[in-house]
Amino acid sequence: MKSIEKTGHTVEEAIESALNDLGITEKDAHIEVLEEPAKGFLGIIGGRDARVRVTVKKDRVELANEFIEKLLEYMDIQGTVKVSRDGDVGFIDIDGDDLGIVIGRHGETLRSIEFLANVVSSKGAGSVRRIVVDAGGYRKRRERDLEDMAKNAARRVEKTGRSTALRPMDARDRRVIHMTLQKNGRVVTQSQGEEPYRRVVISPREGTTQGSKGR
Repeated sequence: MKSIEKTGHTVEEAIESALNDLGITEKDAHIEVLEEPAKGFLGIIGGRDARVRVTVKKDRVELANEFIEKLLEYMDIQGTVKVSRDGDVGFIDIDGDDLGIVIGRHGETLRSIEFLANVVSSKGAGSVRRIVVDAGGYRKRRERDLEDMAKNAARRVEKTGRSTALRPMDARDRRVIHMTLQKNGRVVTQSQGEEPYRRVVISPREGTTQGSKGR
């Protein structure tokens, strides 16, 4: 990490000088005050300037990447980690064999890893605000499965005219269900319940009848 030491009549002046030289803002810096300013005898002789050390923080995606690599090593999993960015989101994709232990049942372990990666990297520098972790393309497969689940459930609702509740799922999965059916004019979706048992309920849209094809 790049670091610089600066002096100034005040701590604030020394910090500002260091930040300007590094071309960063205070939120992207780790600041250490090495010496406080001191007045000399009669305010003239033997005075001392403030001295600070300012270090550029690691990028948030870099911190998350380091965490994931160390975690894989600890879990004795052979895999490669690919990093990418899109706006304020950082993506970390894990590739390798036997990633089932990383993914877990219904992606529960993967979600936990993603949560920890966000916590560990939360004080990192840069414009990235959220880290998304995937393993072996699981999230894309999961999204396709959820889309199929939503469409099949909607067809049952259209056929029977009765509401159906899907199994509990997290906010990200529920959003896929809502987005998949938002243009379906024959059903409506609503999230009900409290976490971690919150689920999507699919109901006939008011004004439609059992077996109605709609337009």
